[in-house]
Amino acid sequence: MYFRVLLFWVIGALPVCATWAAPAQQAFTDWQVTCNNQNFCVARNTGQHFGLVMTLSRSAGAHTDASLRIELGGLEPHSTKPSPVASRFLLDGQPLKLTSPRWRSEPLRVMTSDGATVSAFLAHIQDADAITLTAGPQIISLKGLKAALLFIDDRQQRVGSQTAWISKGNNPPLRVPPAPPLKEVVAVNPTPTPLSQTEREDLLDYGNWKVSNIQCSLDPGRREVRIWALTDTKALMAISCEAGAYNTVDLAWLVSRRKPFSSHQVRLRLPFTPGSGDSNMELMNAGFDEKNHELTTLAKGRGLADCGIQTRWRFDGQRFSLVRYAEEPSCDNWQGPDAWPTLWITR
Repeated sequence: MYFRVLLFWVIGALPVCATWAAPAQQAFTDWQVTCNNQNFCVARNTGQHFGLVMTLSRSAGAHTDASLRIELGGLEPHSTKPSPVASRFLLDGQPLKLTSPRWRSEPLRVMTSDGATVSAFLAHIQDADAITLTAGPQIISLKGLKAALLFIDDRQQRVGSQTAWISKGNNPPLRVPPAPPLKEVVAVNPTPTPLSQTEREDLLDYGNWKVSNIQCSLDPGRREVRIWALTDTKALMAISCEAGAYNTVDLAWLVSRRKPFSSHQVRLRLPFTPGSGDSNMELMNAGFDEKNHELTTLAKGRGLADCGIQTRWRFDGQRFSLVRYAEEPSCDNWQGPDAWPTLWITR
């Protein structure tokens, strides 16, 4: 009995963390913070930066695993070759020197993954207004940075800890909860037998029959039918249904690979509530990554594809389960879909 009580006390004294953390994405004036289901947080400046962006990331847990980079970039190429940035930084109009040997410098970026260097740099700049470059319009607004850092402290439960960036205290690092474990989504039959020519033709005929029996705004002549082998007994069929300037909404079905065909519609539901408030996902610009055996969607916020939502789903034998969700709400010409901040990941 004594050992049971002792074990209960020890477990109760350990940091408590959920099986996964609810993702969060929030704007603070000119700064945006994204924290995923492991409480890994990324922050960057947004808006009229003219291609000069500071990106800051930090993992959950007692360790000081953080990185920071300042880079000159964007989706559009520069008309002329810029001068190296390291010697051109100004903080509120005064030269900003990066004196720590832990900084790494390249022509268009500086970066560090040393936690102490990151913390010292943030302490130096957090009450300033802006970082700029000499001889250029580029600007990193620091309005909202302090609130963004405090948000990360709070999300990772560092408030009052020695590891906090803003709300420091005397609590030892080991009091900070570790990152929740990653959920695993195991693919069923990840290397299915490829569709034979006969199977593909029969399934396309079946898809063309469905085209004339579904309610879609897209003209039937423009509705594309696509087929992929999903398992040795099931195929994935997608039909384009609605179309806008740069997005197409698809409908998808799980279909048996042998006649007589049977099918049921694929419905995607997020395991969390996104900022829109709706956990049901449309199959926007749907595709299938045959190498990783994953259903993909890409909802572009505008034609440039510098903002929007990108997801990846894996078939577990019964349904498609979310394995990655990335969202970039800031349409500021900074990065494409593969670099958007991630709110949900799995193993």
